[in-house]
Amino acid sequence: MESVVLDAPEGIAMRLGWDPSMSEHDRKRALARELVADHLGIEQKKVRVEREAPAQFGFHTQLIAEVDGAEVPVGIRNTSFRAATIVAVADPAVPIGLDLRDTHPDDATVHEMQRHSHLLDENDIDALVRHWTRVQAVRDADGRGTRVRGEHVRLDAALAKGWIPDRRVHYQLADLSRDGWVITLAYGALPS
Repeated sequence: MESVVLDAPEGIAMRLGWDPSMSEHDRKRALARELVADHLGIEQKKVRVEREAPAQFGFHTQLIAEVDGAEVPVGIRNTSFRAATIVAVADPAVPIGLDLRDTHPDDATVHEMQRHSHLLDENDIDALVRHWTRVQAVRDADGRGTRVRGEHVRLDAALAKGWIPDRRVHYQLADLSRDGWVITLAYGALPS
């Protein structure tokens, strides 16, 4: 699998990987293993990445990393689109949300984005995709995901901050786009 390091904010390590012959699950694990090994300064083969056991029905499990049978205290987030995957590793107390899209959405995705958009010109597909990836990243960071409708997410005019009005948390938004991929990271601060 080919992968590249993304220029994420300090305290967050991210990689983008792509390989159409590899399953999404295997890409996520491989990228997480690379990031955790880099973070700890150890060989990748010493890191084991598994999916946590579900706590209840409908619980969305996260990846966890182990070294010598002990869980590594990092938060691992990921998202995939077609043959590409992004994985981010950070302090588990830092809320992170990710979104990954290509620059040419299909008609169904364009229709969904337009239906939930706050943009005045919903026919500017580039602006619509940039806006939508930020909305999706905020929804992911919030943790409620699709239970929050896209039109409830608020973004500032510069598309640098996002929030959902029923919570007091504001997320910084980083555009990490490259190689035809629109990549957005939403992240909060460490709790004080």
